[in-house]
Amino acid sequence: MELCGPGWCDLQVNGFAGVDFNRADLKPEEVRRALAAMRSTGVTLCLPTLITSSLEEFSNAAHAILSVHDPMVAGLHMEGPYINPADGPRGAHRRDAVRPPLLGDFLRRQEAAEGRIRLVTLAPELPGALRLIESLVEMGVRVAIGHSAATPSQVSDAVRAGATLSTHLGNGVAGMLPRHPNLIWAQLAADELSACFIVDGHHLSPETVKAMVRAKGLSRAILVTDATAAAAAPPGRYTIGAQPILRRSDGRVTLTDGRTLAGSSLTLNRALALAARFTGHTVAQLWPLAAQQPAAAIGCEPRGRVTVRHVAGADELEVLRVEEKAV
Repeated sequence: MELCGPGWCDLQVNGFAGVDFNRADLKPEEVRRALAAMRSTGVTLCLPTLITSSLEEFSNAAHAILSVHDPMVAGLHMEGPYINPADGPRGAHRRDAVRPPLLGDFLRRQEAAEGRIRLVTLAPELPGALRLIESLVEMGVRVAIGHSAATPSQVSDAVRAGATLSTHLGNGVAGMLPRHPNLIWAQLAADELSACFIVDGHHLSPETVKAMVRAKGLSRAILVTDATAAAAAPPGRYTIGAQPILRRSDGRVTLTDGRTLAGSSLTLNRALALAARFTGHTVAQLWPLAAQQPAAAIGCEPRGRVTVRHVAGADELEVLRVEEKAV
């Protein structure tokens, strides 16, 4: 079956096709190569994602990404450094690079990014986080809750301050949580939050995806990849910033300990196919989760159109055409 719709928008992509967007020595030509590879998977709009790092590392990577002036880049997603430093919530982020949520630090990073930071993921339980959320929202920057150990009341406080998204809901949390209440239930229940899901079969089980999407509703769910340099690349060793990562033959991406997830090797054409299989919805029903809804979450319209072929039961959509004219 052939399907055609608005081009896809990925709000969380740390790298692609062997290119690590978080490397301090990232070159513009590498960025162009990664973006071209992403286009071939149906993505026409994205937020290259820079994770927890020093100001210097962030600045160097941001400059390389933005210097290509590609209309596919809607801005930057700054995931950290204002995250919970504890093992578990911190995930694969470097503890030594975690910083308190201070407006001055953000403004220095925003200046280095030429004002192009469009989304910030942070932990709302940190001292000063709520004030920073309010400031970011006033500046037109979207805020997501992630890499957090917030209580349900702290989640509610973040929503009142202006947070509108949950970054990779179900991940970036402690391995052990109270059955209820906890921050996952609180974010699922918050109608003000749209939830981003990494549907690769590693970050969330099929049953978890089905239950979470059903709880959140299709209109508040967004598909992201959290792709790394290991996406659209063979098994082997890659990096995310200063850290080495491993891509296994089954697509799972971890730190070298083999346990801690460190982004993914997912592509959006695969995420849509897997989401259809996991949830029972059709690809047509799920299409807005990869196109209109992520674009709207950052104040954009989708770019272009994508035509795909979907074979029932397949784990990946075949991308036939990508057109980048206005929808």
